[in-house]
Formats: sequence, structure tokens, C-alpha cells
Amino acid sequence: MPEVVVVPTEDKMKSLGADLLKRLKPGDLVMLEGELGAGKTTLVRGMAESAGWTEPLRSPTFNLMQEVPVTPPLMHADLYRVKSAWGIGLEDYLDSHICLVEWPDRLDGFFDPDNAWIVHIDFEGETARKVTIRPPL
Repeated sequence: MPEVVVVPTEDKMKSLGADLLKRLKPGDLVMLEGELGAGKTTLVRGMAESAGWTEPLRSPTFNLMQEVPVTPPLMHADLYRVKSAWGIGLEDYLDSHICLVEWPDRLDGFFDPDNAWIVHIDFEGETARKVTIRPPL
């Protein structure tokens, strides 16, 4: 059953990321859906910071993927600039990392969405976001 949370601020989005991380383990895939600026990277930043990451964390729009060496290890991918995830090396992280993928529509058959967490973020007014979290089926 999906969980729906209204997140009023950027700090609360980071807190939601920290809370979500507690439910994840290496080998989990999290598909992050939402328009540009919805808060996908902010959610990932909250996960990374709660695991001890202290460096700036930006969306890997141009390099496509970035590893965040924390415990548990994270791999953050932004597929906005590609048509498909095939051939970019994402499969190298699947067993050992929590894989956080922005623009998962580019996965195009790469993974079964029923085996993934799906986090969909919608704008809810000027600053708030409505976040729907669906665990694997």
C-alpha cells in the first residue's frame, strides 16, 4: 500500500530521505519520479547526509551516476540526458548499493518496477510537495 506524505519544506524533504533510508538495504532500487525541481535530489541529499556524507551533493546530470561512499553505500543516477540506461554501468551497483535513480522512465525494461521502490514527488502549492512512496510489490 503506498504511503502519501505532504512535505512543506526542503529540510522536511531531507528528513523524509533520512527516514526512508532506514527502510532500505543494499540491493534496493529506488525509482525517483517527479518534474524538474520537485525535490528528488533533495531527498537523496537527506539520505546521504543522514548516513554521514558531509560534502555537497548535486544531481549527477552530466556524469550520469555518482557513488556516495557511506554505510550503506549509495549510488545516485540521473538519467535525464539519456534515452536508455543500457550500457552506462548501472548494473555494476545493483547488488552492493542502494540505487537511487532519477528519471526512471529511461530504465526502459532494465528493471522490473514491481521489484523497486517508487517515490513520486508532486508539487503541492508553492513550496510543499506531495510524496507518494510505494515499496516493492
